[in-house]
This record gives sequence, C-alpha cells and structure tokens, in this order.
Amino acid sequence: MRALPICLLALMLSGCSILSRSPVEPTQSTATAPKTEPTRPRTPRAAPVKIYTNAEDLVGKPFRDLGEVSGDSCQMSNQDSPPNIPTARKRMQINASKMKANAVLLHKCEITSGAPGCYRQAVCVGSALKVNAK
Repeated sequence: MRALPICLLALMLSGCSILSRSPVEPTQSTATAPKTEPTRPRTPRAAPVKIYTNAEDLVGKPFRDLGEVSGDSCQMSNQDSPPNIPTARKRMQINASKMKANAVLLHKCEITSGAPGCYRQAVCVGSALKVNAK
C-alpha cells in the first residue's frame, strides 16, 4: 500500500517532463515583408509659451496682445478624476501657441461647478502675447 503513492508520484513527475518541449528553431516565412511607409519630415516644435503671472514682469519688454486665451480640464462625472489646474494651464499654453503667441499673461485659474457637460471644471484664462526680444 505504501508503494502505490510513491509510484503515482513518480508517474506524475515523469509525465510533466514529457510535456515540456525544447525550443523550436524559428522558421523563415515565405510571405513578403510589409511595405514601410516613407517617414514624413518632422515639423519643428513650436517654442514653448512662457506664462507670466505678474504684469510687472512685462514692464520694459515690448509685446503685442493677441487676444484672450483659455484652457480647461473637465471632470465629466462624480466618478471621474477631478479637474486639474496644471492640465488647464497647459491647454491654455497650447491654445496660445496656435495663435502664434510666445507668452501668456495669466489672469486667473479656478475650479467651477455646473459647467455644461462637466461635473466640475478647472479653467485658466489669460492674454496671449507676442513678446519681442530686445
């Protein structure tokens, strides 16, 4: 009776070693290689848009006001991640760069409730500026 468990254990161990396979050498496919698309020339990245939080920092620098610019971050429902002011600020910079601005004078950033389509929303508003180097 004692020999039966030992024989079953030996049988199970030898059965597992039969199932393991040695690595198979890769075979070469006869299918044609997919054609690679020619790469597009990369467009140069726009210069980063600098954020000024204080209007006094612009004293003595020639600049042109290009208009108001804003960015937002939306929390669609109560279960979504909360709105993010750094994201709203970054989107404001992106929108300013689309206006060919190289700076933004930040007026305010706030989190509001009840915006259409958003449970809560972070909004940053500023003026897009084209600051000329001296």
